Amino acid sequence: MQVLTDEALEFVAKLHEAHAARRDELLALRRERRPLGFLPETEDIRNGDWKVAEAPEPLRDRRVEITGPTERKMTINALNSGAKVWLADLEDANTPHWDNVVQGQVNLYEAARETIEFTSPEGKHYALKGGPYPTIVVRPRGWHLDERNLEFGGRKAVGALVDFGLHFFHNHSLGRPYYYLPKMESHLEARLWNDVFTQAQRLLGVPHGTIRATVLIETIPAAFQMDEILYELRDHASGLNAGRWDYLFSIIKYFRDAGADYVLPDRNSVTMTAPFMRAYTELLVQTCHKRGAFAMGGMAAFIPNRRDPEVTETALKKVREDKTREANDGFDGSWVAHPDLVPVCREIFDAVLGDKPNQLDKQRPEVHVTAADLLNFKSAGGSATRAGVESAVDVGIRYIVSWLSGNGAAAIHNLMEDAATAEISRSQLWQWVNNKVVLDDGTQVTAELVRDLVARKKAELSGEHVDAAAELFEQVALSDEFVDFLTLPAYERI
Repeated sequence: MQVLTDEALEFVAKLHEAHAARRDELLALRRERRPLGFLPETEDIRNGDWKVAEAPEPLRDRRVEITGPTERKMTINALNSGAKVWLADLEDANTPHWDNVVQGQVNLYEAARETIEFTSPEGKHYALKGGPYPTIVVRPRGWHLDERNLEFGGRKAVGALVDFGLHFFHNHSLGRPYYYLPKMESHLEARLWNDVFTQAQRLLGVPHGTIRATVLIETIPAAFQMDEILYELRDHASGLNAGRWDYLFSIIKYFRDAGADYVLPDRNSVTMTAPFMRAYTELLVQTCHKRGAFAMGGMAAFIPNRRDPEVTETALKKVREDKTREANDGFDGSWVAHPDLVPVCREIFDAVLGDKPNQLDKQRPEVHVTAADLLNFKSAGGSATRAGVESAVDVGIRYIVSWLSGNGAAAIHNLMEDAATAEISRSQLWQWVNNKVVLDDGTQVTAELVRDLVARKKAELSGEHVDAAAELFEQVALSDEFVDFLTLPAYERI
């Protein structure tokens, strides 16, 4: 199957001609940081009586969604997992090596037609076992990422338009063009996606509203615009997702220089039961169900280990706790990162849902979330610790090694990590250094301390990408000017 046909590239070029300049304008608006709060100019939308379009049948039951990159073997394993949905990730779990970008589209083409198979170099054969298979929902790259291997109109292509455009062009005829939209910061960016969808459907003669999109609420500005985002996409919207790790990264990035009240403790001590995280998830469920949209829970990143029963027992316990909370809060489904976690998540949502496909009828009128609730970061409790600093350096460098080698979904210390992991690690260190945070053992976090730990980790690890990963991590953790996304300088190294 050929991806880069003249017809497909002509289609993507038309999307660029119509929307690339507006994308650039919206990225520039992100740099104009202003105090966060619910927008007064969109109050009528928040108070209005409207709903998103009714969900198509393949998206009405989303109780278990498995996530993962579009690598060939993982595609087959995801389709055989028993999940209701597969989030086919062209974004944070994928390194945008050109081979990955193109081969991912090939794999999605064959997955949609249930023809995909694979034989490993060791001779192990992977094939589909017989349906029903998960509904495929594709996550393109965020608005901020370019694709340097294609140019339109004398400029680099927009990664999001390449990923969406190629997939939609080659697979729209199958009638299930469903997408996850990452890292948006405003309803204006949602409006742009809606314009892209409208044009794409018109160009290919597809009925308006065939495309359906679930938006990840994974930036702190977007948390104040959930209603508005759904409204802009209302003909194409199917839900919102609580993207917890990127949400924490966004908080750290947005308030990195705002003072001590905005300094978060160790990543592992910020749980979903922290009051400001509860406010975020409860507002998401309430907003979605008020508008007839699905509320999707966050990632269970724990990885069972079939050779280590103790690790598996710990992973299953944590996943049960997490998914039980989400199901009881009204979420319609949740994410897992490993096929062995699908039965656990399904069992928990089965118990709550019974014969119902979702919980759209759970309206949560008792929830009242204010801007102060969403911004009450001191409610996290906890502290910055020496172990937290060492873990940030360790996990951050290990992940970047994996990313540079072409694998964006990395198993690190029994967790399945994606780019958000390294983003939290380096942004916390930047915040701690620049706010002169003192650790639990009395040590102040300094650039010298971080450089020392980076040097030690570089000496401990081996492999062709270790030096580059350590250098890049130190750069994005300690640079005078905060780098918006580490994947931007990382992309220049592949």
